[in-house]
Amino acid sequence: MTTLDPERQQQAKQYARIRRRLWLVGTAFSAVYALAWLFLGWAVSLREWLTTLTTNEWLLVAAFVIIFGGISFIIKLPLAYYSGFLLPHRFDESTQTLKDWIVDQLKGLAIQTPLILFLLELLYLALRLTGDLWWLWAAGGLLVFNVLFVNLAPILILPLFNKFVPLEDEHKELADRLVALAKRANTKVRGVFKFDVSRRTKSAAAALTGIGNTRRIVLGDTLINEFSADEVETVLAHELGHHVNRDIPLLITTSVLLTTGGLYLASLGLKWAIAYFGFNSVADVAAFPAFLLILGAYGLFTMPLENAISRWREGKADDYALQATGKGEVFASALTRLANQNLEEVDPEKWVVFLFYSHPPLGERIAKARSWQG
Repeated sequence: MTTLDPERQQQAKQYARIRRRLWLVGTAFSAVYALAWLFLGWAVSLREWLTTLTTNEWLLVAAFVIIFGGISFIIKLPLAYYSGFLLPHRFDESTQTLKDWIVDQLKGLAIQTPLILFLLELLYLALRLTGDLWWLWAAGGLLVFNVLFVNLAPILILPLFNKFVPLEDEHKELADRLVALAKRANTKVRGVFKFDVSRRTKSAAAALTGIGNTRRIVLGDTLINEFSADEVETVLAHELGHHVNRDIPLLITTSVLLTTGGLYLASLGLKWAIAYFGFNSVADVAAFPAFLLILGAYGLFTMPLENAISRWREGKADDYALQATGKGEVFASALTRLANQNLEEVDPEKWVVFLFYSHPPLGERIAKARSWQG
């Protein structure tokens, strides 16, 4: 039976504390950065300068967002380098070279920039054309985008960062077991794939990605190499539990509903900002920093609620994994191995769980698995 490594748990606690502090620094910087653009008049000055170059609304939005976001990205790059590269290497979690890290940053920019610009152009189109109900149109558009993204990401975006290959003949028995497990859950999958997570990290990973025709089982090579077939089966059963329990549509709907509330508050906040900062209208791109501040503050307020809903559904997925496999001790062993390998803290403080955890703490999950009676 796999046991917790006390030394790794000490490291996990330190690692988690540092990451929380880095999150706090990044969040505080984003708030101060947006406030500076508003109160120092940079937002209005940039919009006025851009209007001397073009009066095209689409180009104004794109140019403003690229300049605003680009400066933020450059200033925060040292923090991203420390948190995403130096820190994981310091705790012996990362296997990524500096060159590969830089390539990942460039790929992320190349993918995120067009997507963000596309969504923001549609947002400002709604602001210009739909009056006071722009927030409702924006929420509907976000729902459509989320569904499309979940469906297309496994085949269009994820392969840009990792190589996905069908399990080789040496793992055919494991693949057959997982496909059979999916069939028992009435979940059709388009195959079992291995991806090269070891290029970046020593952490183990598995997922059931996509919906409909793009749904597939993906296993990190670190999981296949370090876990037994029974342990892999229980980990995958947990992921199947999300599909059996219809968690993907539930969580998408919950997220969109919460975001709709945030957009409505943003519609009220922007009206106040127009009067206070002298913006032309809610569709004035100079109000973009105010829009981000309102949504950011709302996101911080609702984050514990979203995490609580996620923890509830993750617990249900654990229940399904135990019922579907009947292997409580094996699942406990897999979760213990995840704690050791992924440097996960098993007994975080309650306030940390309340604010930050989207999953129940691993200590609770391991205890549940070991006490499960079937």
